[in-house]
Amino acid sequence: MRPITVLEDTLNYLLSLVECREHPFEVGHDFVFDRTRSIHQDLTMKNIVNKKAIYMYEGMVKFHVVSHYKLWCSMSDPNTASMHHLNMEQLTKTLTSLFNLYEANRNSNHVHENEAEFHSLYVLLHLGSYSQPMGEPLSLWLRRVSTPVLKSKEMCFARRILRSFRPGNSKDFFCTTAAQASYLQFCIMMPYINEVRALALSCINFGGYKLHPYPLLDLSKHLVIKESDLESFCNSCGLETCTDESGNKLLPTKQTIFNRPKGRFQSYSFLGLQEYER
Repeated sequence: MRPITVLEDTLNYLLSLVECREHPFEVGHDFVFDRTRSIHQDLTMKNIVNKKAIYMYEGMVKFHVVSHYKLWCSMSDPNTASMHHLNMEQLTKTLTSLFNLYEANRNSNHVHENEAEFHSLYVLLHLGSYSQPMGEPLSLWLRRVSTPVLKSKEMCFARRILRSFRPGNSKDFFCTTAAQASYLQFCIMMPYINEVRALALSCINFGGYKLHPYPLLDLSKHLVIKESDLESFCNSCGLETCTDESGNKLLPTKQTIFNRPKGRFQSYSFLGLQEYER
């Protein structure tokens, strides 16, 4: 088995390959995925639990989180859908190992530099369903989280997002996301953002006043999406748009047909995402 210095250098090299844009992300992902899994196994078998190991596990979690988002954007390909599923499995395993390392290195109520954000990622994995990524209810898991982490701004953000997502509070969901989400948090949330948009669009369509079509420009600001993408999004839900005499795009309300796509929504813009991407 390789010593930790070799493992560390190997991981740094692998993560640098992820940033390379010479090849499609899916090609580089397969290569890095297999080798980071091997590094995970080596660290486990050698029982390395020091701070270097923490930074390495954090790097691997970041890789899987970014992959979660980028593979989701390409899931029209059946092969990518399978890669996305395997990546999610490895993400939960690596998060579990990371949380165990945090506890093994716990000193009183000390919180590691990135600990709060990585705990918030686990909470956000519960968006979209009542699934249990690590095999237990979220409420039980939260009882074991240390108080300083639980009260951190990252965890408060994640719990607020969860509370606004489930009842469909789109205004709070989008305002909070745009103002507070980190890039990693956004990567976890992105597959569910269109679900909130669809619910908000449905409410506006059925609750709007028929004689006053809704301006797409105003609606795009509420749903944090480009106006051009919003028109496509409306059409994917079976809604028609129109143009007034001044050339402004409008959404006529009280349309009788509203259907979500049978599969998944395509990837749409999120205003301000450029500030996150690196």
